[in-house]
Amino acid sequence: MEFLVVGAGSLGSLLGGLLARAHDVTLVGREPHVDAVRDSGLTVEGAIETYVHPDARADVPGGRFDCALVTTKAFDTAAAARDLAAAGTDLDAALSLSNGLGNEAVLADALADDCEVLAGTCTYGAMSPEPGTVRCTGVGEVVLGARDGGPSTAADRVGDGFTEAGIETTVAADMPRRLWEKLAVNAGINAPTALARVENGALLDGPGNDVARRAAREVARVARAEGVDLGDGAATAAVERVAAATAANTSSMQQDVLAGRRTEVDAILGTALDRADAHGVAVPTLRTLADLLCAWERDRDLR
Repeated sequence: MEFLVVGAGSLGSLLGGLLARAHDVTLVGREPHVDAVRDSGLTVEGAIETYVHPDARADVPGGRFDCALVTTKAFDTAAAARDLAAAGTDLDAALSLSNGLGNEAVLADALADDCEVLAGTCTYGAMSPEPGTVRCTGVGEVVLGARDGGPSTAADRVGDGFTEAGIETTVAADMPRRLWEKLAVNAGINAPTALARVENGALLDGPGNDVARRAAREVARVARAEGVDLGDGAATAAVERVAAATAANTSSMQQDVLAGRRTEVDAILGTALDRADAHGVAVPTLRTLADLLCAWERDRDLR
């Protein structure tokens, strides 16, 4: 299959690198990383080790691809969609693995009607220590499927492509619930670890665990108000399962904080707060986490 990875940062480079073991892959990212990959190939190290030499570039190409994998920050999804549309890229499918809710609708609004936009989640851990290298900090799972739920031939084909490349993959018919579960995981792990400057495993017990569980339960309450069947137990179990599988990881939000970059607080916590306000659901933990992260960003002129 022909895969186009838009947003070849840490996660995009990891998944693109793994896909390149079995498929033709083009990475779209920032210099100097894409320069290094184009000149010398991509080294994957850590929990998975491989070396591949995919195409790499800083601009979205035209041409035909079976699937565009969009792994940008959520606030860059609209720009990625515009770039794909402007380039006239011919796609059978596009798969969003960005955090938050609503990324699929943004892509669908911009892309051609014959491109099926799929929803997905990913629990692989990744970081990029230097240009041309990505480190797998934890083997997880990619879950993908139709964005509104139900069966999808396109999802089956993309899922088979991921599996062929050795990526742990599940094709699911309940993606709306899976996306809310992912939001619970992100709220329960990303925000507390970013604020406390701890690795994910620190949330498995003690006060960190209490905060993570409260955040996950609040997301589940909002999900149920939205008509999504996500129980408190399922949400907290997902947080603890991911925290255990990625115990040594520095979460993506903490990586942003440590690097002095804008975080995805709006896409993760802001989304939950907006839906909570619309339904009159009390979410004090989520609001406190969001207020603290926004205060940090404002102090550094990031918002």
